[in-house]
Amino acid sequence: MLSLGLEDKVIFVTGGNRGIGATVVSLLQQLGAKVAYTYRSSNHYYDGDLPNGALPIEADVTDAAALEAAARQVEEKLGPVYGVVANAGITKDNFYPKLTHDDWDAVIDVNLKGVNHTIKPFISGMYERGEGSLVCVSSISGERGNVGQTNYAATKAAVIGFVKSLAREAARYGVRANVVSPGFIETDMTKGLPDKVKDKITAEIPFRRFGKPEDVAWAVAFLLSPIASNYVTGEVLRVNGAHHT
Repeated sequence: MLSLGLEDKVIFVTGGNRGIGATVVSLLQQLGAKVAYTYRSSNHYYDGDLPNGALPIEADVTDAAALEAAARQVEEKLGPVYGVVANAGITKDNFYPKLTHDDWDAVIDVNLKGVNHTIKPFISGMYERGEGSLVCVSSISGERGNVGQTNYAATKAAVIGFVKSLAREAARYGVRANVVSPGFIETDMTKGLPDKVKDKITAEIPFRRFGKPEDVAWAVAFLLSPIASNYVTGEVLRVNGAHHT
């Protein structure tokens, strides 16, 4: 029977309690992985099923110490971490002249600093063990820009540069780093868009529809796989229905 080789691999996912993150957690468990995920507040919920259970950890990715503590907790309870999915992200959209310094900083803190806080506690252990896979979730906005998202696009573009550089450093230790860059996906983040805006975006997508969280989750699983993507690193895997190529 074919396998992605994720059975019993320990994988840490940030923002795994809803949207794309929740779907990633669920899929990885179905593929046999041991999964821990973070959520930001005590009133978190999980959008889908949790087959066999997963390890939930309350941690804010803007807090480096909290992520270090989360890393220790995961490895104490589940074992050495093989894969990390830096998925947590926020938007605070506005036209640039109206964008406040607070909203700029908030998005930078979660979407960029949060990625650093997420990966840093695990990287040395991966180097020592000679294996590991890092997947960061970027966005179509980080590749082509988007009106009203200068702060968000800046962080998502920076994540791509970070991963491409890290991939070059990490390869000598047998550790891979890649990016999944979703287009417009059916999540809470896009649910609030006005119908007029959704129709305009949909008309630009060759598939004439938004993607589903499962589309992104399978891309993440592929890049985590020590079998399917063993020689893939420093890449950006676009999941956008040819909206941007």
